[in-house]
Amino acid sequence: DHDRSEGEGVGPQEYVLIKLKVLPPDHGQARHAKMETLLKTAGDKPVYMVPATLRPETMYGQTNCFVLPEGEYGAYTIDATNEIFVMSARAARGLSCQVLSGNDYFTKEFGKIECLETFTGDELLGLPLKAPLATYEKVYTLPLLTISMSKGTGVVTSVPSDAPDDYVSLKALQDKPDFRAKYDITDDMVVPFSVVPIIEIEGYGDASAVYMCEKLKIKSPNDTKKLTQAKDETYLKGFTIGVMSYGPHKGKKVSDAKPIIKQEMIDAGQACLYFEPESRVVSRTNDECVVAATDQWYLAYGEESWTGAVRKHVLESGNFDAYDATALARYEYVIGWLKEWACTRQFGLGTYLPWDTAWVIESLSDSTIYMAYYTISHILQGSNNLNGDKEKSPEKIDPADLTKGVFDYIYRKGELPADCKIPKETLDKMKNEFRYWYPMNLRVSAKDLIPNHLTMALYNHAAIWEDEPEIWPKGYYCNGHVLVDAEKMSKSKGNFLMMKETCDRYGTDPTRFACADAGDSLDDANFSRETADAAVLSLVNEEAWIAETLGAASIDGMRTGDMNVMDKILLNEINRLVVAAGTGFATMQIKEALKSGWFETLNARNEYRAWCVASGIPMHKDVIKRWIESLVILICPVCPHWSEKIWKTLGKEGLAVKAPWPVTDPEDKIMSRQAKFLRDSLKNFRAQAGKAKKGWTKVSIVVTDNYPEWKVDILKWLQTQYTGEFPKTIMKELKGWTGANIKDKKMIKFAMQFASFVINEAKDVGPAALDVQLPFDQKDILSENVSYIKSQINVPDIDIVKVGAGDSGDVPDRLVENVTPGKPTLWFR
Repeated sequence: DHDRSEGEGVGPQEYVLIKLKVLPPDHGQARHAKMETLLKTAGDKPVYMVPATLRPETMYGQTNCFVLPEGEYGAYTIDATNEIFVMSARAARGLSCQVLSGNDYFTKEFGKIECLETFTGDELLGLPLKAPLATYEKVYTLPLLTISMSKGTGVVTSVPSDAPDDYVSLKALQDKPDFRAKYDITDDMVVPFSVVPIIEIEGYGDASAVYMCEKLKIKSPNDTKKLTQAKDETYLKGFTIGVMSYGPHKGKKVSDAKPIIKQEMIDAGQACLYFEPESRVVSRTNDECVVAATDQWYLAYGEESWTGAVRKHVLESGNFDAYDATALARYEYVIGWLKEWACTRQFGLGTYLPWDTAWVIESLSDSTIYMAYYTISHILQGSNNLNGDKEKSPEKIDPADLTKGVFDYIYRKGELPADCKIPKETLDKMKNEFRYWYPMNLRVSAKDLIPNHLTMALYNHAAIWEDEPEIWPKGYYCNGHVLVDAEKMSKSKGNFLMMKETCDRYGTDPTRFACADAGDSLDDANFSRETADAAVLSLVNEEAWIAETLGAASIDGMRTGDMNVMDKILLNEINRLVVAAGTGFATMQIKEALKSGWFETLNARNEYRAWCVASGIPMHKDVIKRWIESLVILICPVCPHWSEKIWKTLGKEGLAVKAPWPVTDPEDKIMSRQAKFLRDSLKNFRAQAGKAKKGWTKVSIVVTDNYPEWKVDILKWLQTQYTGEFPKTIMKELKGWTGANIKDKKMIKFAMQFASFVINEAKDVGPAALDVQLPFDQKDILSENVSYIKSQINVPDIDIVKVGAGDSGDVPDRLVENVTPGKPTLWFR
């Protein structure tokens, strides 16, 4: 895989080449002159058109063969069978590297094939062919304009009963005389050939392609989207539930008959196997790759006990963390399909295979436990000693003395080799280093290495330390590729960024900030230059604000002593955000940690600061110091240089990177609800004030402590369903309950919306969300913050009216009906 610039993880796809024998041309067309000459010079050597198919069981239904009129084809000698195949040059190159059977290659010399003649697709049109298994004695070569010359052989056999593309293409030629005439296709080459039913599919009949084309109203080969849908459906249904309705295997399921028919055709010399990459593969030398049959050493990763041990470690032991459910599913998938892996090659750099030095170990197979070597490399090699020079080795170790016994002693608790030339003290030092650092707790890598290197590292650790699963890898974190401004990096687009260049432009911390904000999942991360620019400004502004705030003039003007509700809310937010950021870092969700540790932490301070300014109340000294110290530590993993500078400004000893994570009190969930209540209320008040009609002279906040009866009923029912969490079927159960208990059917929609809101809130605040009455006094919170509210909605005065508490006054009924606990509203008049 590492030798590929395109197509990592792509495997071989098996095709069956069907041999359609070319018969002497029978229409006297001048374009067949080359083929007539070839047939004469070939003598007894048969000439075949060789379409590649994935469905050999459908060959009973062949009605014609397709080529691309402007395509380029050749006639190639197949030495192994003494035959001539007509196909694309690309397919011929691939075939020359493959075997007919056993060790018998298609050609005498590997990778070389003789081309006897070249043809355009037009020169092949109208040729009569003998198609194996077909009901028609003779079929013809017809034009198909959608053939890809980069897939298969460039030749396509046509089975219109079960292939939608074949059906619409054949029908277009049959229905359009002008189309036929354009390519010199005579009526007898196409018109007499009807669909041959060969497979019965329940619900689709015995000609599924015809059924799907009529169902989807496909009229043209250009209806590619519909044809893809039709093809996917007919192929899937045909294989899974189709039954053969024609031929010697009539009555058998297609899935059972397919391998039998394939083998029968191969044994009869009517077909042979051919392999291609599943999709395009390009080497790092920019050559398109083919599937080749070569001598090879394999690692048998599919061995049952080996696979079982790795699967248990990854999925069952609780000792492995993939940090992402999608990544874990990929490991499970790879463990399921990884069988034999070609582990050697005969070119390039690498370690010689110990028992066969004609081969070197390919890079992915030779790099699966090098983490273990890292633990002792400083003792063996030291620095600037790539070649392992004994004189540069810190312990003067000669590489020739590093025997298998030495490594077994260091890594596998083996006995001390009797003839070892390395002092025991040095070996013990290396052994202790390895045991200190292992197991590997975290390996950070890329998602494209899950199907190979990362999974293989698990296997090889399991093989070498079979009796010590406790030192197998404990965790892998994988990320996607990096985009710049949501586009793939490209020099032509001007968005190709080098690390040093980026750090020079934005600074190290803003670069790290933008990287942290780029994304955490297996999806491609997006490095946004706008984010990096914004980070520069944000970090500079916060540094300036902190310096100003901690200055003598500012700090002396702050409050001390007792704390008000907003002081307590900010401290509670700090407690919540410290835990959230810590969880984000611990689970490798760096963007989430940045969100909590920077953006939300700044927002909490901003709300507190705005409240203090609007209320004319100074900030509390202890609260602000606690906020600054917490911010410095929370952002330190992302922006360490900024944090160190502020750490010194705070007068702290040592380094911020070595400071302990902030110790917090448990989050007060009720206080968090109070803060959210005030925040959400202000948001709604601003929106309502912006929409208020002109001319009002007075404004009140209307609150209530009581839900309407129908909401109380829902809350009480939800309480009966809650056991620390709601069942996964809660919405289904709710639908049934509302249908049975709410008489006014128009209210069911509102009931579902309200219940959904409460269910989601319970995930954040727990069972308190289900209380019939709020656990705090809304009026008290609003009253304490009335100055702040007036400044936020720009009103000179405001009062608070509690509905149903004897001071509801003349509140209109429409407001009384709409206001609910936790959702106050404004009353303009």
